Amino acid sequence: MAAVTVEEAFAYCEARTRAHYENFPVGLFVPRARRPYVYALYAFARAADDFADEPIYEGLRRQKLDDWERLLEAAYRGEAEGPIFVALGETLRRFAIPKQLLRDLLSAFRQDTEKASYASWDELLDYCRRSANPVGRLVLLVFEQPGDDLPPLSDAICTALQLANHWQDAAVDYARGRVYVPEDLMLRHGVSSFDLSRGRVSEGWRGLMAELIGRTRELFQQGRPLCDRVSRELRFEMRLTWLGGSSILDRIEAVGGDVFQRRPRHSALDKAALAWRAWRWRPA
Repeated sequence: MAAVTVEEAFAYCEARTRAHYENFPVGLFVPRARRPYVYALYAFARAADDFADEPIYEGLRRQKLDDWERLLEAAYRGEAEGPIFVALGETLRRFAIPKQLLRDLLSAFRQDTEKASYASWDELLDYCRRSANPVGRLVLLVFEQPGDDLPPLSDAICTALQLANHWQDAAVDYARGRVYVPEDLMLRHGVSSFDLSRGRVSEGWRGLMAELIGRTRELFQQGRPLCDRVSRELRFEMRLTWLGGSSILDRIEAVGGDVFQRRPRHSALDKAALAWRAWRWRPA
């Protein structure tokens, strides 16, 4: 494999990030000087997530994730291979990124290839601790945000974002063979996998979604102070992220918890309104 320069590696990660079908709007409001590092981290995580999810990797998922971890270890030794890891290696050095954050992400992606359901809320939160929380902590590191009080606030927001996505995608995930709604809560509300398979919006399902949304809103509220404590260069992005995630819960409520007929999502007009609200944000 021909060697690539750091500049070429960062450009490759940016192109990969911008081209990905799920990308909106990674790096759009990030200061130009920090964007290459955000793109490098995103490219690393996005590729690994694709190994766990995309049909093309069926039968190769564990092997691809194991190979990805070996390449990560090599990058930490200063032996980066390929453009994503050359860019990532520079990012690791520049910001002293703890290896465990990236290993936690890979652990969560592996879990998605092995585990189809979650018995309890606590079990799901452990998954979010590894699948979502490292992302927020990586952002704090790249933006060089000091303070031991910030990571727990970031964790609350990132877990809430992950949960909101799970409730939004309950039908999509079920079609992929995964159920993130905790089994004990389903049982308490009289909901079964049959309801998911039929897209049945019963009173039990509405009650279940109401409880899930309430628990998730509490996490958003716990993390909200982060939006006012980070530095100016990160503040708008953080507020927009918080508003976007919490408003998905509003969307789910607006359709009575029916995530089966149509996936609740933001329109272009909604996104413009969210940006305006982030710009006009008032600290609590």
